[in-house]
Parts: sequence; structure tokens; C-alpha cells
Amino acid sequence: MAIGFLAIFAVLSQTLGMNKIVANQYVAAHLAAEGIEVVKNISDSNIVREGGDVWNAGLPPGKFGVQYDTGTLDEVNKDWANRKLPLNFNSDTGIYSYGAGTPTNFIRIVTINNISPNEIQVNSEVRWRDRGGVELNINLEDRLFNWHVRPE
Repeated sequence: MAIGFLAIFAVLSQTLGMNKIVANQYVAAHLAAEGIEVVKNISDSNIVREGGDVWNAGLPPGKFGVQYDTGTLDEVNKDWANRKLPLNFNSDTGIYSYGAGTPTNFIRIVTINNISPNEIQVNSEVRWRDRGGVELNINLEDRLFNWHVRPE
């Protein structure tokens, strides 16, 4: 009976550990998607704004830190990248940001590349250390187009 209970506890312990890994992957996937959505929002806001700014204004090529509530890109300089500034989780609001909250293991970097005057490539990568110190990442890619072009 003791061997049976030990086996059950071993399986239960491993299941709980895997549950944490899956939960982190779920959070990371949503944080990566949020990074792309911030860039899409900047592009869409450029067009909606009165005066019709250039569709990709404020979206230069490079690596950036983003958070949903600022609507801006924070350039990732060498110092920032070396510090690996993590996102913080505010348990009162349930929001991840670089502001108030508890530091997490999640680091998000959004990379923008100009493909052509009417197309940009956006990659949103989230990295984190998981159980046992294993470094994991999720990288989402999207292409944004100047679909607002008016025929002449």
C-alpha cells in the first residue's frame, strides 16, 4: 500500500508541476499577442486621427518594450536588454505592465521590420524561465499592411 501511495503522490506532484508550465505558456502566448495588438492599435490610430497621419507613423524599425495602456513604443537599448526588464503583475488590476506590481519572469520584446512602404513585419517575443531554470519563449509574427491606401 505504501508503494501505491508513493506512486500516486509522485504522479500528483508531477501533474501539478506540469500545470504550472502550461499556465505560464498560456500567459506568455497572450502577452505576445498583446504586443502585436499594441502595434496594430498605433497603426489604426494614425489613420483614425483627424488629419490622417501616415499609417505607420511612430512604428520605426527596431526592438521595443510595449504595454497596452501607453500606446507608445519604448526602445530597447543595450542597457535595457541587459537588465532584461521583466513585466510586473498588478494583482489588484490583473494587468501586466512595467509599472507597479510584482516582478514576473516574463520579458516581452516587440521587433518591427519594414518590408516595403506599405508593409511592416511585427514579431512579439515573450521569454521566461520556468521550472528547473529552463528558458522558454513564444514568438508570434504578424504583417501589417497599409490597407488605407486610396486609389488615385
